[in-house]
Amino acid sequence: MPGTKEIRSKIASVKSTQKITKAMEMVAASKMRRAQERMRMARPYAAKAREVISHLNEANPDFRHPFLLQRETKSIGIVVVSTDRGLCGALNANVFKATMQLIREWQGKGASVSTSVIGGKALAFFRRLDLPLLASVTALGDRPHIRDLIGTVKVMLDAYREGRLDRIFLVHAQFLNTMSQRPQVLQLLPIPAIAEGDTGLQEHWDYIYEPSAIDILDGLLMRYIESQVYQGAVENVASEMAARMVAMKSAADNAGKLIGDLQLVYNKARQAAITKELAEIVGGAAAV
Repeated sequence: MPGTKEIRSKIASVKSTQKITKAMEMVAASKMRRAQERMRMARPYAAKAREVISHLNEANPDFRHPFLLQRETKSIGIVVVSTDRGLCGALNANVFKATMQLIREWQGKGASVSTSVIGGKALAFFRRLDLPLLASVTALGDRPHIRDLIGTVKVMLDAYREGRLDRIFLVHAQFLNTMSQRPQVLQLLPIPAIAEGDTGLQEHWDYIYEPSAIDILDGLLMRYIESQVYQGAVENVASEMAARMVAMKSAADNAGKLIGDLQLVYNKARQAAITKELAEIVGGAAAV
């Protein structure tokens, strides 16, 4: 059994760690509320943009934008959104697992894969893989802005326009609730067709374009892609804060249990030391 001094040192160390994890839990909880608010504000715009673009994909305009055209898939690009920091449970691991499944699926179909990453953890992970890394951005903080994201995405869009990529996917953590976050895989390009029955209309229809379909569609599709990437980024931040809060709470609770166990060991060691001293005193008195 270790000595009482060593046990007291361990208890002090665990208590110090517990204070840190509790502080991180409270900070994550505070940031999570703000991140959830930004996420909720971004969701309606992203959903409406997806609806409008899906309608365009079902329509038959005179001009068909390259982003709406389906073509044979020989190469794909994947934009992966992760956190910059750790201590958020299995959040990043689940996103990377979903990404690797997507990569293996398309490689099995004979397609080449290129990646573009958002977040330090994704950069560290995919840098080790034998895959082309077209672009990366890190240190976005807790409030990502679209101007910091669009540069990374534009690299993928340019590759798509030039025919070097035939599909582009976005992978990020989707916020369900405080206790649950899951990876989401979204096809950015070409724009996927709207699911049957989602339009609420019984026949095909089209918009009237002014000044021209080329100008309107090009700007509108860029806004759509930006909205989906930004939505993925804010969803990922909200998921990160929720996962970190839960992980730090679990760590603080485990630290409390460990302190209790160490306190019990300390009391036993202290009692044993006292008993040993009393036995030595009684033995010495008897010898005299």
